[in-house]
Amino acid sequence: MQVSLSWLSTHLDLSSYTVPQLSDLLTFAGVEVEGIEERGVSTDKVVVAQIQSFEQHPKADKLSVCQVDDGSGTPRQIVCGAKNFKAGDKVPLALPGAVLPGGFAIKEGNLRGVDSMGMMCSGKELGLGEDHGGLLILAPDAPVGTVFNKLYPADVLFDLEITPNRPDLLSHLGLARELAALTGLPLKGQRDYAKTSTAAQPATSNIKLETPSACPLYTARIIKGVKVGPSPEWLRLRLESIGLRPINSIVDITNYVMMEMGQSLHCFDQDKLNGGITVRMAAEGEKFLALDGQTYELKTDDLVIADNQRPVAIAGVMGGEETGVTEATVNVLLEAAYFAPSGIRRTSRRLGLSSDSSYRFERGIDPQQVQGGSELATKLILEIAGGTAEDVVHVAGAAPALVGEVTLDETRGRSLLGTPDMPAAEIHAILTKLGLIKKSSGADESLWTIPTYRLDLQRSVDLVEEVARVIGLDRVPSRQAAVASPVEAADRTYDFAMGLRQTLASRGFFEAQTLRLIADAQLADSLGGGQGVAVKNPLSEDHTTLRPSIVTGLIATAALNIRQGLHRLRFFELGRVFLTQPKGGSREEERLALLLSGPVSPTSWHGRETSPADIHELVGQIQNLTRTIIEVRPAKENPANFLLTSELRSGNRILGWIAQLHPARAREINARHPVYVAELLLSALRQGVAGPAKFEELPRFPGMTRDVAMEVPADLPHAKVAAFFATQKHPLFVGAEVFDVFTDPSGTKIAKDRKSIAWTLTYRSSDKTLETAEVDAAHTAILSALEKSLPAVVRR
Repeated sequence: MQVSLSWLSTHLDLSSYTVPQLSDLLTFAGVEVEGIEERGVSTDKVVVAQIQSFEQHPKADKLSVCQVDDGSGTPRQIVCGAKNFKAGDKVPLALPGAVLPGGFAIKEGNLRGVDSMGMMCSGKELGLGEDHGGLLILAPDAPVGTVFNKLYPADVLFDLEITPNRPDLLSHLGLARELAALTGLPLKGQRDYAKTSTAAQPATSNIKLETPSACPLYTARIIKGVKVGPSPEWLRLRLESIGLRPINSIVDITNYVMMEMGQSLHCFDQDKLNGGITVRMAAEGEKFLALDGQTYELKTDDLVIADNQRPVAIAGVMGGEETGVTEATVNVLLEAAYFAPSGIRRTSRRLGLSSDSSYRFERGIDPQQVQGGSELATKLILEIAGGTAEDVVHVAGAAPALVGEVTLDETRGRSLLGTPDMPAAEIHAILTKLGLIKKSSGADESLWTIPTYRLDLQRSVDLVEEVARVIGLDRVPSRQAAVASPVEAADRTYDFAMGLRQTLASRGFFEAQTLRLIADAQLADSLGGGQGVAVKNPLSEDHTTLRPSIVTGLIATAALNIRQGLHRLRFFELGRVFLTQPKGGSREEERLALLLSGPVSPTSWHGRETSPADIHELVGQIQNLTRTIIEVRPAKENPANFLLTSELRSGNRILGWIAQLHPARAREINARHPVYVAELLLSALRQGVAGPAKFEELPRFPGMTRDVAMEVPADLPHAKVAAFFATQKHPLFVGAEVFDVFTDPSGTKIAKDRKSIAWTLTYRSSDKTLETAEVDAAHTAILSALEKSLPAVVRR
């Protein structure tokens, strides 16, 4: 929310505080200050000047040489590049020595041979908006020579992030109340608008509440004979200071009241309404033309304000185009109401339609100030637009009581704060400054009446938190007190995940953290099967589905890094995926995803780029994580965006999936090398590495190797041969590695349906050096078992 310091200063005197001090006060009290912007100029060297005449620059087509009157009695020559002025216009003139926002210093200059004695300014150059297309043209009655900041006072704009539990801070009065409590400064005016002087008349047939649960309170006041036109300068400046665009006097007044005291209002053109007002739920498929020019299709859980023929507003969200106030409006109906937050939030999200009003209604406004907001707006309309207001305000329903009394356990409060010596008088003074009223007080407890605008104060601990915010956390003593707790399942899960992170980082992988919400277009990049969970009311087209696979985010991360000029990619991410259940519902699963592409080793000054990594490199990395033999099996399904999609298995347990990104998809992200991805089930990985790692003594005696070539069917998976060697228990057999695969598509040297695989087998004894005969016997036994177990013919 944008907050103007000058507007705040109408409620309390903040002159003794600097802007950084105010920022710190708000931040430490739980109100995040996201930005601070200075608007306008404080220097007296920017004045109002009038352009007397101008002519083309003799040496530049886009420049003009102007003679201006700055009130000094002597015309001043200014070279200007703007084109939106004429003789007689009044503009801001920065004199030599002025310093504009951003530290831009003005001095006398010479532009292509012509002297320039200052600079005429645009609004952006003076910190008054973003318009820099031309000079800021001032009102014709602006006095020449007047210091500019007397017409447009300098201001400071705070950009605040208000937490959802503090809707009372969504107005200047609400924030002024907060600052008054934090600083001890008195408010200049009233603390709230709960008390009104206008008589309330129960509504009869003119206002009907069909759904009091969605709209407990609705008020309307008719004002006749108004003259709609531009707002006065003070009102325009107030709205412009916080980034709101003035529209007309009536609309501007409702916006002013909303930003002043937090009550959202709406004005209808009374003559465009057909009959009375009905607050009802929309009919299924009912159409509504909103003020933004869009037509929305409504559902039965959308609350609308309707006349006798059609909806004229989506309650609490936006008014209708057909009944909006224009310059031709003479009679207006002023609406002020309290709507249930949940309904407004649901409608706003579903329609993707958000407004300043819906932002406040969906968080909860103070129902006791509804009529006060209406009375303030009526007063301003009569002052600015004229007309005559009815003596009464028509009221349907009643304001719900959302707050009550809370008992504060002061002893427990001191214990929670760690301030056992804090006197009760100080606690009571703080709560009183926050607007609470003490009803009674005992030795250890006190009873407090909560102000109607503090909807978040419901429990004793809420009051303790308020005390902590005001005194500041620096008053809370720091202590080192910890109790050891036994290791639990959550600790082991965390330690395992952190161990994976450290291991992968040590091997040159970078951890990525991507969004769980993805676009529908990214679903084709999913690995591992399963469907994601669709979001009912997505915030944007890029966040429509909860991801069924982490690989989707890693591919997007790879594309981003490739655009930045990186082509050796090593990424991993641990996270959660969301899968739709066949019989309805969904489940969540923790997974680890890896992406690998580019040279095996980083480029170096002393060597050329190494060959690109292949899928076996990624299998090897996973093998090192699992400490078990991995079997790679072709997957039953191969998604369109992948090649070589395979299951990774350890025994009968599926560890995950591995694949190569399809070359066509790799070209879309401008990958220079093949891209390989894998997605692993974290639960399966934990089973594989359960228990401490085991190490073997380094061999003391040399080993001996034997090579063997075998013919096998072309469709025999390599994994089956590898699994055979992995299960051999011969005491001298150490292991085997493949070093050659041969096929002949022509069928000349070997049948087309056959292939030749060559392996190196290693033998070693732990207590002696082997003799040739011992190795030959062991080798023969292994080969004999091979031919019996697999459809293999050993080539001897």
